Amino acid sequence: MVDRSVTLVVCGAPLTLRTVDLVSALRGAGWEPRVVGTPAAREWLDAEAVERLTGWPPQFDYRAPTLERRADPPTALVVCPATFNTINKTAVGAMDTYALGQVCEAIGTRLPTLMVPMVNDKLWGHPAWASSLAVLRATGVRLVDIHTGQLGEVPTKSGTGAEVIERFDPAWLVAQLGALTAG
Repeated sequence: MVDRSVTLVVCGAPLTLRTVDLVSALRGAGWEPRVVGTPAAREWLDAEAVERLTGWPPQFDYRAPTLERRADPPTALVVCPATFNTINKTAVGAMDTYALGQVCEAIGTRLPTLMVPMVNDKLWGHPAWASSLAVLRATGVRLVDIHTGQLGEVPTKSGTGAEVIERFDPAWLVAQLGALTAG
């Protein structure tokens, strides 16, 4: 049997409100998602609903050394939504949270990785941004347009989070994940 485990990292951004839909879509396609959240995601994420779907609460912190690991290494990693902070920190290898540690390890081991940037147009022109995206692309991370589900990335117009949430289709990520892990 092929391992179909995926770590889903969620950040503190409006699209995190759709995590339950994304988890359901992944499970419906035969994936076993494990949800990991950045500290900023706590307020956006319905942790109880995630636990009902997966059997495990989202993980926000490193486990105590006395606790048993709860999962084997995943087949792939998805960051949805990926914020300005998370993308920039990942590009420079900062691992100051459990979630960033998971993303950096995935890149370091060349684990198939998808990221869905949810970054507003006010931040898109920051000088660090273009180089961070270039670093991620160079490591093999596939960036997915939050508006279409196609490969690529575009800014989100500031103040349009509700519209982005409504239009986002979790099937886009399921399809991109399938393409990334095929073969």
